[in-house]
Amino acid sequence: MRLLVRFLGFLFAAGTVVFLVGVAAVAGAIWHFSKDLPDYSQLQDYEPPVMTRVHASDGALLGEYSKERRLYLPIQAVPKLVINAFLAAEDKNFYEHGGIDFTGMARAMALYIQNYGSNRRPQGASTITQQVAKNFLLTNEVSFTRKIKEALLAMRIERAYSKDRILELYLNEIYLGLGAYGIAAASLVYFDKSVNELTIAEASYLAALPKAPAALHPVRNRDRAVERRNYVIDRLLENGWIKQADADKARKEQLNVTSRGNGAHIFAGEYFAEEVRRDIFERYGEKKLYEGGLSVRATLDPKMQVMARKTMVAGLVRYDEASGWRGAPSKLDISGDWGVKLADVKSLNDISPWRMAVVLETSDQSARIGFQPSRELGGAVSKQRQTGIITLEGVRWAKPASGPAKGRTPTSVAQVLSPGDVIYADPLFDKEGKPVEGQYRLRQLPEVSGAMVAMDPWTGRVLAMVGGFSFDQSQFNRATQAYRQPGSSFKPLVYSAAMDNGYTPSTVVVDAPIEIDQGQGAGVWRPENYSSGKYGGPTTLRNALRQSLNTVTVRLAQDIGMPLIGEYSKRFGVYDELPNYLSYALGAGETTVMRMVTAYSMFANGGRRVKPTLIDRIQDRYGRTIFKHDARECRGCDAPGGWKSQPEPQLVDRREQVLDPMTAYQITSMMEYVVQAGTATVVKEVGKPIAGKTGTTNDEKDAWFIGFSPDLVVGIYVGFDKPRNLGRGMTGGHLAAPIAKDFLKLALADKPAVPFKVPAGIKLVRVDAKTGMRASPGEGGRTILEAFKPGTAPPDNYSVIGVADMDGRAPQGYSQGYQQPDAGTIMRPGTGGLY
Repeated sequence: MRLLVRFLGFLFAAGTVVFLVGVAAVAGAIWHFSKDLPDYSQLQDYEPPVMTRVHASDGALLGEYSKERRLYLPIQAVPKLVINAFLAAEDKNFYEHGGIDFTGMARAMALYIQNYGSNRRPQGASTITQQVAKNFLLTNEVSFTRKIKEALLAMRIERAYSKDRILELYLNEIYLGLGAYGIAAASLVYFDKSVNELTIAEASYLAALPKAPAALHPVRNRDRAVERRNYVIDRLLENGWIKQADADKARKEQLNVTSRGNGAHIFAGEYFAEEVRRDIFERYGEKKLYEGGLSVRATLDPKMQVMARKTMVAGLVRYDEASGWRGAPSKLDISGDWGVKLADVKSLNDISPWRMAVVLETSDQSARIGFQPSRELGGAVSKQRQTGIITLEGVRWAKPASGPAKGRTPTSVAQVLSPGDVIYADPLFDKEGKPVEGQYRLRQLPEVSGAMVAMDPWTGRVLAMVGGFSFDQSQFNRATQAYRQPGSSFKPLVYSAAMDNGYTPSTVVVDAPIEIDQGQGAGVWRPENYSSGKYGGPTTLRNALRQSLNTVTVRLAQDIGMPLIGEYSKRFGVYDELPNYLSYALGAGETTVMRMVTAYSMFANGGRRVKPTLIDRIQDRYGRTIFKHDARECRGCDAPGGWKSQPEPQLVDRREQVLDPMTAYQITSMMEYVVQAGTATVVKEVGKPIAGKTGTTNDEKDAWFIGFSPDLVVGIYVGFDKPRNLGRGMTGGHLAAPIAKDFLKLALADKPAVPFKVPAGIKLVRVDAKTGMRASPGEGGRTILEAFKPGTAPPDNYSVIGVADMDGRAPQGYSQGYQQPDAGTIMRPGTGGLY
């Protein structure tokens, strides 16, 4: 008995020693692993990389920019269903344990032993808190050391933060595949839904993803993805979080992911969205753009953008098709499965309804074509093959652009197409505008390009922008990056400088040949009107602008001086510095569509400076406004206590007045005459008050039109990227103005016909339309109402400003007094064709 007691005592002592040694070892291990643990307090102020989102003026999503596609969602905004799905999949005891789930660890160990050798996936034992510790503070290293640190951090995190805060961090940080981080982004990427719209099946699929998002791809590994989703549904049922009927229904639901549409693509606003991205990058830098979670409200009007895109493309295609068919851009071997081969050919995906196709067979009356098949989410080529027919009617326009048959209308489809041709086609419409079932029209990517900008003249807000035929084809934005000669569309600035310096719209300047010695052996420059050899003699400035007369503009520039015109061009933002060469008065300098539209906005708004903007407001991730375009002071907008019959709020506009409002109206009135009876008469079809000016450059390389109604300015240029002749007669009035007409018809369809506002001080006097002299009482239809500033009474007789030839003689046929030219004037040659 005594031996037994001694033995038991020995065992107790040994056990006590072992226990103390074990405790000491554990304490030592904890101390060892704790001394270099990361600082978990950083979780309190954690700001994850969040995508920047750009919204159009109506709130529609235009674009998203990020390195990690993430939207941060507060836990209060996460539906209970979604929370339960993730708890069922990852940590059902999350709200009970203290960071480490010992019961779960034991269960996982037992299952591991039970399933050993069966190749079944072992059940995880890491809690959500442990995953937060790993994802935020540790690496993905697989080691015993990392697991100990993970457990220690999890316990500390649990003591420092609430369960909801830990779950919020987890649900917003986890990677869920397809570039989506966090549940909000994943819900949009996979199902194009917000989280509160998810079904049980959809929430269960997302909850299944954290362990292996690549292995559970919804297309490549559909069966495995459905199996894992159903496992999560079973766990939800087992935990009593859903009913049996709901579980049965969810298991039967198809796993269908929705490819989320790109807003910029939907609105044909890719050029606009890219310009916004550049703007944000320049303002705040790369990190803020891609990780700052900015909310950007853009100025884009989606409806107007679609109109601009539609009319601009139609204008480019109209010109290109009139130039003839250049042949199929490439050939394809159609033996075997032509669909797989065609799918590998790069096509433009932003020119819908145009689609790439390959010609399968041809005859005299038709050609059978096969359309490029789509790709599934996993990248595999769709097995569906769609075909159609191009009839003779669909190739009528395709006259050969070169060769013996150049310009001849095809009499057979086989003359135009042959098997293997890779082409574009879109639906064929009948005379009533309805698509003909199964029939298509041959299309050709235009070589010519151009740009369009539509702007609110009162604020500078860009409502629509087209930077070219296709953003997918070329990301070069011709609206902001292409510097081209504006031609005669620059002339209103010259006339503005003249109006501010004593001229009136009725001032008469002679339209006659002019020669200018360029000095230093550079020869004589002879600017000509577009219709070379035709001159009208004494002409009012109104008629000179209407007919876009170069000789009158040169004489005007000579009289007021190029330095003054340069000052006006700088004031209007058209040029930063304008050389003192008279040719620049004819638009020989290079500028952009955006700059020209901004300048014309100042005519439309009465001479107030406007700064073009694509952004109304930018907010940071917390909703604080960090940029606002409209900087006008609003007095009374912050009245406390709501509406109490106080005076209406007042907007205080302190923007610079860059042009006399009366001058702005005179120029507007003169440009309205250009539309009514001048080079832009095609725009008259809009049926609303429109003012504008055309422009055509040397050798007809660029065609322009800038015009405006009282509340909308639009600018267009058409030309080749590598400037070359557009063809005889391809002027701004023939190419750009019809596009503007089509656009303005759509954009102003619902707007009333509001006349341009006449500013205080302007006197409207009836004058003879040709001579500019005061009209006699009862005079007939040749009279117009002309705008005059105070003290500038209309003339009763001619006051002609002219220039004699360099011998001092007046041009033949004119005997009235001329001003002798400045023989020292410097002039660049070759600008006489500007129009």
